[in-house]
Amino acid sequence: MSELSTLARPYAEAVFRMAQDENDLAGWSSRVATLAAIVSDAQVARLIADPAVPADRVATLVADVAGAGLCERGANFVRVLAENDRLPLLPEIGAQFETLKANAEGTLEATITSALEMTQAQIDDLVAGLKAKFNRAVNVQVAVDPELIGGAVITIGDQVMDGSVKGRLQRMAFALEG
Repeated sequence: MSELSTLARPYAEAVFRMAQDENDLAGWSSRVATLAAIVSDAQVARLIADPAVPADRVATLVADVAGAGLCERGANFVRVLAENDRLPLLPEIGAQFETLKANAEGTLEATITSALEMTQAQIDDLVAGLKAKFNRAVNVQVAVDPELIGGAVITIGDQVMDGSVKGRLQRMAFALEG
């Protein structure tokens, strides 16, 4: 996974700089997300992996599927990725682009995974606490994972705050072993 991050980073940074130059972070966010979805399709992924299919043909196909919203610079970006066998990196490029965008906009992306469905009031309370702690706006994704038994796990970038029952039990087991 870290190798994918390393390979994707220069492309994500290049697209981010281009988006900043054009003052179009939202537009490029949408374009990169669309491209990531396209290359994640099983049929397109097989075509990309097929050494018999020329890179320019794959690039044209991906750009055509993306449609008119891609723009000329977006099509050029796809061609560069195809020529360097980097199209499969688009989902990771998209994730890194979103992180760069959030940092530039002064927001944090957080994932809250709870054992049970949370009410909107509970989510709002957690978001308010995160805003106060990090002194930044917070965008959240909420997920449910019954294996947590109870509580929640909050992930912001590479920080993980584990308040789940499962996490507590694992920490207790580790402490008892040592």
